[in-house]
Amino acid sequence: MLTLGAREAKNEFGRLLDAAQIQNVLIKKKGRPVVVVLSIKEYQLLENAQDKLWEMLAKVSEIEGLVSEEESENFLKSLRHAKD
Repeated sequence: MLTLGAREAKNEFGRLLDAAQIQNVLIKKKGRPVVVVLSIKEYQLLENAQDKLWEMLAKVSEIEGLVSEEESENFLKSLRHAKD
């Protein structure tokens, strides 16, 4: 992972965008990590993985009898609508 200081990222924004297409870029401010910049493709992969995780957790909750199928579906729908 490439690491840039906040000032360097600001002054070389084009370089930051180019680098983020290849690898995640960690931005530090005053030596502390504050943000990671990643490509849209990488972001979408993370979003899809998070969606799958929530679906699996909802199914486990249904199987264990913690929530009904309807409650599980409503919860997943609410998550999808929250993204829009």
